[in-house]
Amino acid sequence: MPNYFDTKIEFLKGVGPQKAALLNKELNIFTYGDLIQYYPFRHEDRTKFYDIKEVNGSMPYIQVKGKVRHYELKGPPRKQRLIVYINDGTGELELVWFKGAQWMLKKIQPGVEYVVFGKPTVFGSKLNVAHPEIEVATMANTSGGYLQPVYSSTDLLRRKYLDSKAISKLIKTLLGEAIQKVRETLPNELLDQYALIAKPQAIANIHFPENINLLQKAQFRLKFEELFYVQVRLLKLKLTRIDKFRGISFDNAGLLNKFYNNHLPFDLTNAQKRVIKEIYKDMRSGKQMNRLLQGDVGSGKTIVAFICLLIAIGSDTQGAIMAPTEILATQHYTGLKEFSEKMGLRIALLTGSTKKSKRKIIHEYLKSGELHILVGTHALLEEVVQFKKLGLAIVDEQHRFGVAQRSKLWQKNSDVYPHVLVMTATPIPRTLAMTLYGDLDISVIDELPAGRKPIKTVHRYDSNRLKVNSFLKEQIDIGRQVYVVYPLIEESEKLDLKDLMDGYESIARAFPETPLSIVHGKMKPDAKEWEMQRFVKGETKIMVATTVIEVGVNVPNASVMVIENAERFGLAQLHQLRGRVGRGADQSYCILISGYKLSKEAKTRIETMVRTNNGFEIADTDLQLRGPGDLMGTQQSGILDLLIADLGKDGQILQAARQAAQAVLNEDPDLTDSKNAVIKMQIASMKKTAVNWSRIS
Repeated sequence: MPNYFDTKIEFLKGVGPQKAALLNKELNIFTYGDLIQYYPFRHEDRTKFYDIKEVNGSMPYIQVKGKVRHYELKGPPRKQRLIVYINDGTGELELVWFKGAQWMLKKIQPGVEYVVFGKPTVFGSKLNVAHPEIEVATMANTSGGYLQPVYSSTDLLRRKYLDSKAISKLIKTLLGEAIQKVRETLPNELLDQYALIAKPQAIANIHFPENINLLQKAQFRLKFEELFYVQVRLLKLKLTRIDKFRGISFDNAGLLNKFYNNHLPFDLTNAQKRVIKEIYKDMRSGKQMNRLLQGDVGSGKTIVAFICLLIAIGSDTQGAIMAPTEILATQHYTGLKEFSEKMGLRIALLTGSTKKSKRKIIHEYLKSGELHILVGTHALLEEVVQFKKLGLAIVDEQHRFGVAQRSKLWQKNSDVYPHVLVMTATPIPRTLAMTLYGDLDISVIDELPAGRKPIKTVHRYDSNRLKVNSFLKEQIDIGRQVYVVYPLIEESEKLDLKDLMDGYESIARAFPETPLSIVHGKMKPDAKEWEMQRFVKGETKIMVATTVIEVGVNVPNASVMVIENAERFGLAQLHQLRGRVGRGADQSYCILISGYKLSKEAKTRIETMVRTNNGFEIADTDLQLRGPGDLMGTQQSGILDLLIADLGKDGQILQAARQAAQAVLNEDPDLTDSKNAVIKMQIASMKKTAVNWSRIS
């Protein structure tokens, strides 16, 4: 039997093929189901009427009643504007139309009372409302009032008379016959436990609420349901993985203990110890580990990764670390080589630039099992790279890899999946982690190693450049090195390159005796690598660069990060760049330089950076500013197409929805109980993603 909500939108009264084609193209509305779930992004409060004397320019929207006292047309014929003066006995308000003045003039009659709705502004000393909504006052629109839904539209739709009001009218038409066909999608137990209103009532009140209280209840109900089903699907994937995918059981901690007792160069933080315990427990369980390790820049993820590799190698398997860039892979290799040699282990580096002769030896040793740890870039994914037995695969900065690329690494064993640890220095807000990585277990290193000083961050305007330069000179004189970073935005690459070259020249003029490096994306890899190495070795004291240095350069002696045009960077990027300094024991600094003209969001980003070094706090602010879509790559493609929930604002609802999903699945993992039939039915009707990526993080 065809589902009523799958009916094509063109069959709704008032739509037809032409409007349907526009709704398809502009808003992805194809069916009755799509339209009924096209929720308003806000509601205008038409329940309250203000006296004109109460109105001021800071109010968002106002509704007033008043009589037209008189009107006038001003300006030349082609640029005429209409000004209408209305009075309600408490004061006077100007209504202004810059467009359609003649058309509006036909609708306005002096002495008649109107209801006016719009955004008040102050121009000079007078209060006015530009292009307000206006209609003759009647009993219907002045008694009681209502909450008016506001829907997103587009310029093209508005030109074709499909603005918010027209969409609202179509939804009202649809609701008339559809509301009794809306079925309940949550079991009674959950409705009672979380005091949720029924689905039909929620749908009716999200569009045309009877009052504020019912609007809030409708919002809560629909957000909870949406997030509940995201979590049920993720947790079911996790249960499937735990049940079906065997892992190698590692219970030989001999190598780990030997390293811990004899070769560990410093004390681990409590957070590092906790994370190692969590990972070891997974690796002993006999189930495949699939864990995300989050740790801020410099929190000591590399040593944790090495200890985990020792657990795998101690049980006669091999380990691999895959990084997104040669610089980062080389850095891991250099850092781990010293530890590996002390432990008598063989480690190798495989990247795009590894010589053919060396590759051959690596491939042979890897296949025979003589090579214990392989560090590399995408080169690890090539079919010719064959392990004797891969026990642990570690992926660093995992969001830089496509999901399909990573999956190749997990298939290096024919009989059993390797344990998987994905690491990121990009802190992910809890709400986003629960949604994007709800099927992974998550470990967090949330403290810095002892002796690391927090980076001091300051904001300076362009006019303070001389003071900034003299501070940089002081730092260079005491032997430190400096990064100066310029933004790089693809759309304006030529302009950005000019900024970078201009900046390089002005730094060369300001520091004539100081050797400089320059690095940007347009350079050939060899030239870039040569410049980077000069800086790493300390041959140059200032590196002028674009964001190519965001991930992967570890220079403990570099103690100052200057970020030019800081207002043009996202928060996560600013935080990543700041993490390039503070690698040594010296006090490090981050100087954010901007112009005086800053948007509200840019101010918030810069203030957040100056206030805190906490990556998770920064990530939460970033999520609220930018929304989830921009923060993560292609992790789980369809999962963030949320219709009503907002991960930046609905963290508590998400928490409740996850707990509810967990409780249902703990009690009834296969959803066979009759009380959960409604959940099973809803999951079956939801769009399914073609590939189950849960196994491959």
